[in-house]
Amino acid sequence: MTATTTSASAPSWARGATDTPLIEQTIGAFFDAMVERQPEHEALVSVHQGRRYTYRSLQAEAQRLASALLGLGLAVGDRVGIWSHNNAEWVLMQLATAKVGLVLVNINPAYRTSEVEYALNKVGCKALVTMPRFKTSDYLGMLRELAPELATSAPGALQAARLPELRTVVWIDVAGEGADEPGVMRFSDLLASGRAGDTRLPAIGAALRVNDPINIQFTSGTTGFPKGATLTHRNILNNGFFIGECMQLTPADRLCIPVPLYHCFGMVLGNLACLTHGATIVYPNDGFDALSVLQTVQAERCTGLHGVPTMFIAELDHPRFAEFDLSTLRTGIMAGSPCPIEVMKRVVDQMHLSQITIAYGMTETSPVSCQSSTTTPLEKRVSTVGQVQPHLEVKIVHPETGAVVGRGESGELCTRGYSVMHGYWGDEAKTREAIDAEGWMHTGDLATMDAEGYVNIVGRIKDMVIRGGENVYPREIEEFLYRHPKVQDVQVVGVPDARFGEELCAWIVPRPGQQITEDEIRDFCKGQIAHYKVPRYLRFVDGFPMTVTGKIQKFKIREAMKDQLGLSEQATA
Repeated sequence: MTATTTSASAPSWARGATDTPLIEQTIGAFFDAMVERQPEHEALVSVHQGRRYTYRSLQAEAQRLASALLGLGLAVGDRVGIWSHNNAEWVLMQLATAKVGLVLVNINPAYRTSEVEYALNKVGCKALVTMPRFKTSDYLGMLRELAPELATSAPGALQAARLPELRTVVWIDVAGEGADEPGVMRFSDLLASGRAGDTRLPAIGAALRVNDPINIQFTSGTTGFPKGATLTHRNILNNGFFIGECMQLTPADRLCIPVPLYHCFGMVLGNLACLTHGATIVYPNDGFDALSVLQTVQAERCTGLHGVPTMFIAELDHPRFAEFDLSTLRTGIMAGSPCPIEVMKRVVDQMHLSQITIAYGMTETSPVSCQSSTTTPLEKRVSTVGQVQPHLEVKIVHPETGAVVGRGESGELCTRGYSVMHGYWGDEAKTREAIDAEGWMHTGDLATMDAEGYVNIVGRIKDMVIRGGENVYPREIEEFLYRHPKVQDVQVVGVPDARFGEELCAWIVPRPGQQITEDEIRDFCKGQIAHYKVPRYLRFVDGFPMTVTGKIQKFKIREAMKDQLGLSEQATA
């Protein structure tokens, strides 16, 4: 991957290569063409379900499901929710909805009643496919709480006061097992009702357009209600393709995907990167489990592995790590949150991931804007998020003036091109706040760009700590503390301080079996980093509050420390 670059004194602005054209097909049309090229090649392995599909059999099942969804009375543009961890049904829904122009609505499996009520009603879902339950989450129980009318409804005929648009609830079952659920349809029965040769499908598919919305993903909603980022065929199909290009995927690759499908990481960087290159999708489990990932990589001879940093750390530090043959691995993606340099080095050295790449993006940009490639020098791969993706532009601007800053200076990263979302569903005002009049998506991330166009994320605008007038980027301190031999993971936040405005606090997860003291950390910092960057507060913890996708919720760390220390926000002029 190449990007236009200039000298160090030039503006922080880069354009991606355009030698490979954009795909101007719908997801369904592109997938069908891939099936014709390699019908008997393995497309999907769902290890925990014991299921395997060739490209032809996956196509047949997706077409049956698309036919069945039409049988529910759904039409082009209708929204269909999926509330589930990883399984074969998820990818079947992804393909089937795309084939007939239904908008798949990804619902976070961590959502509880008020959140799922908001999501379903915000976008007007007419149908919902859900796991019945998972660990401590009772999804059908939550739906019955929201819609007690299910108890007396015929499947497909729900009329619920709190979920007025929802008509059909489908639960993901094991065919022939378990008791029937009142008012709820079995997925196996829904699938059986469809026809792989349904003559309506080609006509509907031919009428679809690449810029039609096809997917809604809710942003994390850490401030206010979640927003529904609406993405098109063109958005996510092209992003999946160019992500796979960076990894040099081919049909010989088998990609282990332990990251959640409800998020772009799983469904675009995972599923679509594979399907656009004829590679094999491998799900090790429904939820993340380090041991099952290691077992699956060995048993399925996976060549690629995705994960957020916390997942790779858990795999590397698993007590049985040394038992497994991971020598088939070569590539994958580490993304989702900043990637510690020391963790990257261990992944390359100990997991054989010599061609692992780093990807950076956000849901609103389908999601990847920058990525390293398999040929990016290791020094750049472990210290940057790579260069701008093909057919995209990135620039770094002063957060207040909007002026493009010089190479090496920090500012807000903005991106423009095919990947920018259609908009936030039903929220034109929020869309205009995020995407300016010239089409630039404002990410809220602080970044720098070097002379070669490599981008480095230095923090969130909201995460930057201002201590006594000094701007401090938590990422820099985290990278330094990762070097301590007893530190497994670390997160740094700012907390209110009467004297300096803000002070630094570090939450540290020690390596298994290691004891570590505050004095050891302070001695490690002494003379190595500026005094004002040494965290005043240190806490040793077992883990961090995080989302299902592994994003650390720093605001929760900050709130917990304010409560512990009895701190309050300082008034500012």
